[in-house]
Amino acid sequence: MEITPKQRAHLKSLAHHLKAVMFVGKEGVNEQTIRSLEEAFNTRELLKVKVLEAAPVELRDGARELAERIPGAVVVQTIGRIAVLYRPDPEKPEIQLPPA
Repeated sequence: MEITPKQRAHLKSLAHHLKAVMFVGKEGVNEQTIRSLEEAFNTRELLKVKVLEAAPVELRDGARELAERIPGAVVVQTIGRIAVLYRPDPEKPEIQLPPA
């Protein structure tokens, strides 16, 4: 899935107030992390993930790997140690993106 700069800006504004719901620690991106993130995507479409300093992956690499391993997910933003990921609900999307 690709998003336009306008859609990305909209998602960034929605994510601003969110707290990180997922943390990538010294184990890095593993199957448990993927399962937990998929479960979180079942209840919301926009998530913040924090990559801790002890993690063996860099923020951008970890965010890209998470988005690649979760079907339909896309990296919206990486800033500091936080990545914002978006995956629209396949049946009833709650977030209405601006037209492309």
